[in-house]
Amino acid sequence: MGDISLIAGLGNPGPDYEATRHNVGYWFVNELCSQYNLKLKLESRFKGEVGSTNINGTPVWVFRPSTFMNESGESIGPLMRYFGIEPEALLVVHDDLDLESGIVRLKNGGGHGGHNGLRDLIKHLGSANFCRLRIGISHPGNPDAVTNYVLHRPPVKERSEILSSIEYSIGFIGQIVKGNHALVMNDLHASKDPSGI
Repeated sequence: MGDISLIAGLGNPGPDYEATRHNVGYWFVNELCSQYNLKLKLESRFKGEVGSTNINGTPVWVFRPSTFMNESGESIGPLMRYFGIEPEALLVVHDDLDLESGIVRLKNGGGHGGHNGLRDLIKHLGSANFCRLRIGISHPGNPDAVTNYVLHRPPVKERSEILSSIEYSIGFIGQIVKGNHALVMNDLHASKDPSGI
């Protein structure tokens, strides 16, 4: 995988979902925009909010879909086709039940792992060969409880762990954008503590 041209954070639109676990991809984009002083603009043709910035010398589009999670591909797909962005140049940031809260992992390619946002995106792109930043939200323990769990707000301690992990991972975004994924994986995955200590 080479340079990243587009960073897209997955979530559900609207105030009812804003603070829920399923929206940590949005949380990441919000923090990224804050750190890079970037304002996103709603583009109806792409069904989402988009902006551009420069990260580590590389021009990058930042995108927050306005579709619901299960229709993520309906927004990200048209934007990528319009700008001629290949799947290999996409970084998708999403919640991950298989990782504990406070853990972040970088992954290139792979399946959707039951994540409906990834499932729809793969369908629309016709490819799973894109980069993912997986933000851990822990698992409720019972598969039947997953839907309710991801659509609820995490308790204060868990929210703090997730936000810390997001801030920590943004410290690697320059290297991720430059395509130095093996280096990032080595450093990002070396410690369980999002502070890196």
